[in-house]
Amino acid sequence: MSETLELTRAAAGLTLRPITPITGADVFGVDLSRELAPATTAAIRAALLKYKVLVFREQDLSDADQIRVSRYFGRVTPAHPITNGLEQQPEIKQNILSRDSGEYAPFDLDVAHPLRPALRPRARAGWHIDITFVANPTSITFLRGVQIPAVGGDTLFANLEALYDSLSPSLASYLDTLQAIHVRDDAAVGRPPGPRFDGREPGPFAALHPLVRVHPETGKKHLFLATGFVKAIHGLRGRESAALLDFLNEELAGRADLQARVRWNQGDLVVWDNRAVAHAGPIDGKLIEGERIVHRTTVEGDLPRGPDGFVSRPLHGELFGTID
Repeated sequence: MSETLELTRAAAGLTLRPITPITGADVFGVDLSRELAPATTAAIRAALLKYKVLVFREQDLSDADQIRVSRYFGRVTPAHPITNGLEQQPEIKQNILSRDSGEYAPFDLDVAHPLRPALRPRARAGWHIDITFVANPTSITFLRGVQIPAVGGDTLFANLEALYDSLSPSLASYLDTLQAIHVRDDAAVGRPPGPRFDGREPGPFAALHPLVRVHPETGKKHLFLATGFVKAIHGLRGRESAALLDFLNEELAGRADLQARVRWNQGDLVVWDNRAVAHAGPIDGKLIEGERIVHRTTVEGDLPRGPDGFVSRPLHGELFGTID
């Protein structure tokens, strides 16, 4: 991988500055507002597989440019399986902090909503992989800073390959055999989604995924964790499942040595391998003065496969399609 990266990077004229020794890199020497040569696209993909998170600083991109750049790396999906994208550009998911801060907010069972399913709250619930409640989560995410506050709004990324490798061999081997149930049901928690522009059903969704995923391009093993969406480990009793998930989620959130922190500038485009990292952000959203607006695009993924050969399957709801 390192030799391939060096060759492709030299051919494309890219310069990479790692953010940490193992996760994330700033990329220089490319103007994404222009058409990309095949050598440049190959170099970026090779760098993404190595560093897992790439930051292209202060690019002058429009929504159309962002969609074009995304298409170099796969077929572009709609903005989200539940939330509509922009009406004229359904590939774009617009996240506005002042409007959307409650999208993944935890909830409590109370007298006003006595029929909500009661779940024991989990610590540090912001960490997730995008769209794991469908059986074919997206593979690569592109997030662009449209309006960035002067201070704050950072995003954290956790290296899921390194997290898996840090476990004891005995525990890792056991996790290789397990599957987890991922669920998103907005209506059940008092946030029924509106109709979609494309006519697709906006949920609920549930999928069964391997707890450890084999990366389809590198062959490396990764933990497959999405704290807010993983509800149970298939085949374990409730207390066993909760104890194991609590341990794994604490490892995910607490291993600062395996994380990278991205500080945003206006116009930055952050690209990450959604199969290899989990993320959390904006981590300080409640403290920010000013607005934060980011635009997201994603490209299609495959059905995750576990080390034991298990392939993800839907439990409720359809697969996530593409626009083109």
